[in-house]
Amino acid sequence: MIEPISGFSKLSKQEKIEWLSSTYLSGNTKAKEILTQYWNSNSSLQQLHEEFTENTLTNYYLPFGLAPNFLINDRLYAVPMAIEESSVIAAASKAAKFWGRRGGFKAEVLGTQKIGQVHFMYSGDREKLQAFFSKAKPRLLEAVAPLTKNMEKRGGGVVNVELRDKTDLLGDYYQLHCTFETKDSMGANFINSCLERFAETFRAEAKNHEAFDASEKEIEIVMSILSNYVPDCIVRAEVSCPVSELADHGLTGEDFAAKFVRALKIAEAEPYRAVTHNKGIMNGIDAVVLATGNDFRAVEAGIHAYASKEGKYSSLSHADVRDGKFRFWMEIPLALGTVGGLTGLHPLSRIALEILQNPSAEDLMKIVAVTGLAQNFAAVKSLTTTGIQQGHMKMHLMNILNQLKATPREKEVLVAHFKSHNVSHSAVEEQIEKLRQ
Repeated sequence: MIEPISGFSKLSKQEKIEWLSSTYLSGNTKAKEILTQYWNSNSSLQQLHEEFTENTLTNYYLPFGLAPNFLINDRLYAVPMAIEESSVIAAASKAAKFWGRRGGFKAEVLGTQKIGQVHFMYSGDREKLQAFFSKAKPRLLEAVAPLTKNMEKRGGGVVNVELRDKTDLLGDYYQLHCTFETKDSMGANFINSCLERFAETFRAEAKNHEAFDASEKEIEIVMSILSNYVPDCIVRAEVSCPVSELADHGLTGEDFAAKFVRALKIAEAEPYRAVTHNKGIMNGIDAVVLATGNDFRAVEAGIHAYASKEGKYSSLSHADVRDGKFRFWMEIPLALGTVGGLTGLHPLSRIALEILQNPSAEDLMKIVAVTGLAQNFAAVKSLTTTGIQQGHMKMHLMNILNQLKATPREKEVLVAHFKSHNVSHSAVEEQIEKLRQ
């Protein structure tokens, strides 16, 4: 029976691996070798990676690839993407090439404000609370002035602080709903620091507020935290062209556009389809967010919440045909940064931003949204013409060959064979067995 371990965090990396190997991986004779072979030979770089998080054992690698030829607002980009899924980078590149010949992508930032909240409980008179807040608000802003000084120099800071009554959702529940502008930083630490100062000041001011009785003075601060739902930090990405330019795979432009728009209508109406449809968008978005050292979990959470803003989960992207013109677009919330955090610490994140010509946060929002839209276009185009598996499985072929431990010569022969044959795991197994016989 496995016993709990005490002091694990104080063990050296090697000691952690030894404990793990003997406790959970005793049957795997190669476990230690696999874990240690991913250590970076550059000791300072290895230490940097280990200090990103806690109880580090090794490094977990993802491919860092490039999707070239993205024409965005008449400027050409090569987009770095960190992702392990087959066909994503190839599909994004193909869509970029397709739309680059048709005027490219247009992108626009519609808003950049971010949200944080102080959640608190108050059981007294609502009107007295509102009067107190009006009196205390200048004091709240004064209290965070030392924290906002540098952000304000860059054009950011606290935009507004509101008192929100949420007692219809939960008894005695109120919020300080705070809006921030953080410019080129994602701003999580800045926002959370301001919120905690707001909470501290708000509680202290309540204790000295003469109009409150003894119970009303005891406002309970539950928590102070930013929100990853940022419906006012929005970017729009779009492509369009005459319908006649969409002829493909034996379909007229009109037929292609009609099938594509119907596919989007299904994703708008049917949540089961919408989830997979939006996952395809996130294939592109997450890959760029990860490559640039941003928080893809926060981005995912915020975007999927936005997909449910009308009360039902639905497609993030939309398409229509008007006056002979096909339009395909998407508006999504994106809170990203190009300074601070991992963006400045991880060497590959710095390289990724340099590849993108050192964008501002707003420029990065546009690039990320466009990559998601391109990925979505490629996926829906495949679904409504050849089917998703034909292209995906050809890109997945190398994974299957590696699983079957194919030699370099076998890979060469089988890659050539499957250029003209459908790829499936069983078909690859059959062909490799024939080769080996």
